[in-house]
Amino acid sequence: MTLTFDNPSEQRRWYSVDDGVMGGVSQSGFNVVDDEGHFHGEVSLENGGGFASVRREPNGFEPTLADAQGIALTVQGDGRTYQLRLKSSSLGDASAYRVKFTPPQDHWETLHFSWDAFEAVRRGTVLSDAPAITPNDIYQIGFLIADRTAGAFCLRVKRIESGH
Repeated sequence: MTLTFDNPSEQRRWYSVDDGVMGGVSQSGFNVVDDEGHFHGEVSLENGGGFASVRREPNGFEPTLADAQGIALTVQGDGRTYQLRLKSSSLGDASAYRVKFTPPQDHWETLHFSWDAFEAVRRGTVLSDAPAITPNDIYQIGFLIADRTAGAFCLRVKRIESGH
């Protein structure tokens, strides 16, 4: 599986889920610009908020990750820490597998995450009794920022691919 951002229609597959679901006022979006995906917005700590996220629609995420050893991201950041989040049918709807990363600000870097780098979480709490990640059960991919820091952010993504 390789996901690139050379087709502007890719932008329509991503949607935001921000802290407004719990009263917060953070805002985010996802744009495709110059063959890059940009997860951007502003995190606000007001009203008990503090996170912003985007998710990619499940359909069209073929081929599956069944034979992959993990995921590789080619990214450039802004000094902030992000999460790559994977929704899996082996977890409840409010849960996901996550891995945290802080990409470089001044150059592109490909970060490799094996499946055992991911931890199961539900609303920010680690689920110690969750099953290990099963690549074949992953149906959604997304990014989240929840670093308890107010302000603007932008994660630039060049490609997302299955690691071998």
